Amino acid sequence: MNIHTLDLHFLEHDDTIATYLIETSAGPILIETGPYSTFSHLKEELGKRGVSPEDINHVFLTHIHFDHAGAAWAFAELGATIYVHPVGAPHLQDPSKLISSASRIYGDDMERLWSTIKPIGESQIRQVAHSESFTVGDVTLTAWHTPGHASHHIAWQAGNSLFTGDVAGVRIGDGPVVPPCPPPDIDIEAWKSSIRLIRELEELEILYLTHFGPVSAIDAHLNQLEQALDDWAGWMKPHAENGTPLPEVTAQFKAYASNQLRELGLDEERIIQYEHANPAWMSVAGLLRYWKKRGVISQ
Repeated sequence: MNIHTLDLHFLEHDDTIATYLIETSAGPILIETGPYSTFSHLKEELGKRGVSPEDINHVFLTHIHFDHAGAAWAFAELGATIYVHPVGAPHLQDPSKLISSASRIYGDDMERLWSTIKPIGESQIRQVAHSESFTVGDVTLTAWHTPGHASHHIAWQAGNSLFTGDVAGVRIGDGPVVPPCPPPDIDIEAWKSSIRLIRELEELEILYLTHFGPVSAIDAHLNQLEQALDDWAGWMKPHAENGTPLPEVTAQFKAYASNQLRELGLDEERIIQYEHANPAWMSVAGLLRYWKKRGVISQ
């Protein structure tokens, strides 16, 4: 099985968002699409492998966040089937709520970050059950529902490889593993259960992160992810309890997260890559919401 890591050069930075092209005996398939803002880069990367978007008949999404699925509609318009978690499927058919929510968050940056988002017809969407498998030519992919980062998250296993979306965290180059914690679905307990599921998968030898690239030291990677989840959630809890004003806690957490990277020797360019892949301010909102759901927020 030949797997190609395609760098989408998000915001003109390398190693920030990946999609994965898998060659099969029945034609190429794609894991993730990235946002439509990077579609030109995706077409260029496909072209380097002798593939055009029209050649892609099967697109497997880990979840529906725009950095992972924002360009799925473009492949659906060309006839591809889009495989997605049942919770995410209605939002692909009618993305108006996603667009409205994102517009409140990103404001004037919507176009620059994500570009165009269009609905996908129901006939082009395949809702995927937990542990369900699909065979395309000589490649079989199995869907593992892996909530924690998002309720609609799937990790896709193909042989000894697992395409992890965000459930296995963000790791760029030789940097540390950090957990992307945007609202509204962050659930630390569910995330740890998903990590246990990954540990228990048979024959697994390599993780393919959307942010960014392959990881072979699986146990060490997952250990670091769990430690980071506990660290970030623990850092946020007293601010949730004490009602620290949002601008203040956001500034403090951004400094905390970036200083962790600096202390590990990362340069400013690498820190920017981490910030584009996993904006610290998004984790503030997600983790505060997590603690609010558990009744610890004072207001």
